[in-house]
Amino acid sequence: MNRLHTPFSHKGLTLRNRIVMPPMCQYSVHAKDGKPNDWHFVHYTSRAVGGAGLIIVEMTDVEPDGRITDYDLGLWSDDHIPAFARIVSAAHGHGAKIGVQIAHAGRKAQDAETPVAPSAIPVEPGSKPPRALTTEETEAMVVKFREAARRAIAAGVDTIELHGAHGYLIHQFHSPALNKRDDAYGKDLSLFGVEIVRAVKSVMPPDMPLLMRISAVEYMDGGYELDHSLDIARKYRDAGVDMFHVSSGGEGPAGKRKPGNYPGYQVPFARAFKQALDVPVIAVGMLESPALADSVVASGDADLVGVARGMLRDPYWAIHAIQAVAGKAAIPAPKQYERAF
Repeated sequence: MNRLHTPFSHKGLTLRNRIVMPPMCQYSVHAKDGKPNDWHFVHYTSRAVGGAGLIIVEMTDVEPDGRITDYDLGLWSDDHIPAFARIVSAAHGHGAKIGVQIAHAGRKAQDAETPVAPSAIPVEPGSKPPRALTTEETEAMVVKFREAARRAIAAGVDTIELHGAHGYLIHQFHSPALNKRDDAYGKDLSLFGVEIVRAVKSVMPPDMPLLMRISAVEYMDGGYELDHSLDIARKYRDAGVDMFHVSSGGEGPAGKRKPGNYPGYQVPFARAFKQALDVPVIAVGMLESPALADSVVASGDADLVGVARGMLRDPYWAIHAIQAVAGKAAIPAPKQYERAF
């Protein structure tokens, strides 16, 4: 039986356990140039020491104005590679695998002078209005994603995740309510994401899995339902996505339907993706109870569990969770700390 502490393998990626540290922006005031700094080094390395199987570096953007804020990370220049490589090497030294989430905030780029989007629809009344990308700019954006992936691979990552969730640019293109274009990227809502997947796969090693984070449903009034996200995800899978990191919402203010606020509320979405697409999935959503996280994997609802805020509170959440559900023999504690367990 698969459990929280058991190894996981897919293509060329092998993890020591089923625990994922999902991407969480740090909004670090010292990262205005887009480069990870000492804060990020300690932040990510401590979770590797703390036993995580896979660490996914926070949303890292393909151009400066693609960031949510000016204090987020980027991979728009080869000058960024060494700072990422330092973190990757340290994570590997402590037994974790590590990836990076590549993205563009689109209309949610709050510090951009003029955000860009598929269509000129603001996040909410009174927010900064975006400008619709031209067809040529959209094609150029695909290349920017490819080049960011190339740099991540040069830094030594074990996997790449594309951010197709939470109302950022890829999500905006595949959302019927946010994409009102009349060119090819509007006629086929999956086209932008599919082209990015193919472009990124073209520079990835053949055995490196490509992940995508996706919002299974939208919460704004008139937002899409699960059947739409599964249809879009099926096209992404066929283009080359190997695993889905299944979340929900984030596209804008919630309407009549609200996101859940209880442990495991997004697990049914992960289960639906796993069953419909026959690919590994990462489940998220208030899973910091070790028993709950273990049950999600053991029941087959998901292959991996992402624990976000729990790991912000406790860098050693993975060690403590495995200790709770599997006992001393399974604990991934470093040699220097073994006597404490």
